[in-house]
This record gives sequence, C-alpha cells and structure tokens, in this order.
Amino acid sequence: MNKPREESTQMSNTMKSYIYASAGGPEVLESQTRPIPEPADHEVLIKVAAFGLNRADVQQRKGVYPPPPGESDIPGLEVSGVTARVGKQVTGFAEGDHVAALLASGGYAQYVSVDASHLLDIPEQLDLVEAAGLPEVASTVVSNIFLEGQLQAGETLLIHGGSGGIGSMAIQLAKDAGATVIVTASSEEKIDYCKSLGADEGINYREEDVLQRIRELTDAKGADLILDVVGAKYLAMNLKALAVGGRLVIMYAQHGHLLGGESPLVEKVV
Repeated sequence: MNKPREESTQMSNTMKSYIYASAGGPEVLESQTRPIPEPADHEVLIKVAAFGLNRADVQQRKGVYPPPPGESDIPGLEVSGVTARVGKQVTGFAEGDHVAALLASGGYAQYVSVDASHLLDIPEQLDLVEAAGLPEVASTVVSNIFLEGQLQAGETLLIHGGSGGIGSMAIQLAKDAGATVIVTASSEEKIDYCKSLGADEGINYREEDVLQRIRELTDAKGADLILDVVGAKYLAMNLKALAVGGRLVIMYAQHGHLLGGESPLVEKVV
C-alpha cells in the first residue's frame, strides 16, 4: 500500500535539472533551469527526492549511447519521490503517494513525468533515498534471471560477481524463489557478504578453480542457470559449467564482447 498522502505545495513553473554538456567525465554535468513537465493523461508527475546512479548512467555520460529517440535529454534512469500531479487516466495513485520509478531519461531533475505503469510502491521499510536505488537493479534482475533465464525453484543459479549491485539483488530474489545460489567473488570477505544475503556457496576465483568447484558443489551436474557479467573471457568455462539443458545469460561484458562492437550492455542469451 502507498504511504499516507502528503500535503500538496504550490509549485513554480520551473525546476533545476542536470544535463551532459558533452561526452566525458563527471565535469560535463551542467545545471540548467527547465520548465516543469506537464504529465499526460496516463502519466504521473513525481517530485524527485533522490535518483539512482548506475553503470548505464556512467556509460551514457561517456557518450556510449544517447537517450532513446523522443525522450528527454535530461539523463537519469530511476528516481524516488512523491507524486505531485496525477493524469486523468491514472488509477491506483494519488497526489502525495511515495513512489519509485524506472525511466527512459529525465531523472536528474527536481520533477519528472512518468508513465504510471512504470511506478512502484515503496516498501514500508525503505525511505525515499534508499528506494531510489531499487527500480533499475530489481527490474534488471527479474528480467534476466526469471524472464530470460526462466529460473525455477529447486534449480542451481551461478552468479559471477555476486557481491556487486546486480549480484546482491539476484542472490536475494533467487533464494526467495527457492533456488540454490552459488557465487563467484574476488575475496573471502566478499563471499561472506554474499552468504549474509542468502548465497549457499561461494567460490574465490583468485584462489580456486571455478569450474572444478562448480562441479564439486553440484555433484558434477553443473548449474541450471548462469548469470554472467564478464563476457568472452568466461564463455568457454561457463559452457562447461552448465547442466544439460542449462541456460547462460550474459548481461554485459567487462572482458571481451561476444558479438563485437562497443556496447557494454546486454549481449546475448545462450
């Protein structure tokens, strides 16, 4: 359920925002005054409390890819905040609700208009700042391990880079779905962190033979699903580590692209 409504406050017609003046480092961020967006009938205007910063944001700032055609040039892919205006066709939300949202762009601003279907109710245990980091990672993990990877209860999921943002969320959601979770990480400290989130086993890839340990931990069966962020460097090992009928989801490639080109994002589902 949404949190109790907050009292509306009168808004001016303009807002502060940030854009990328050019491709480059953090210094290319430029503050601008823009008109406050007017929500369409199917949209909600959010007064932004906080926005997330993801790998995709960093890559966009570097000029790897622009916002989708027709979307705002203001960057920012996820926000949390309070609904300030609600479109005529929107149901289930009212002014003053606490929400988070996944965006095509526009989050680096005091206000942003969002299609109501992209809104999330904020869980009671999260405050507005914490909630800003939820939409992108949760949507990414659900898309990759459940929709693409078809993870089922009782299966074994291998997560490379388990202590990262994607890995941390994937561990929790996979365990909640009834899967066995094995992670790889670069230190025992990181493995302990993963286990605190619910991971069943951890493999220190700097000190152990990952393929051998996967075979040991799965009684030579292999993993039913592998979630990989490494890319070509791990491809041969991943294929050997899969169970019969297993699936490999490669989200992005830190060490070599399977398909060539410069894209750092989703590569392929095998």
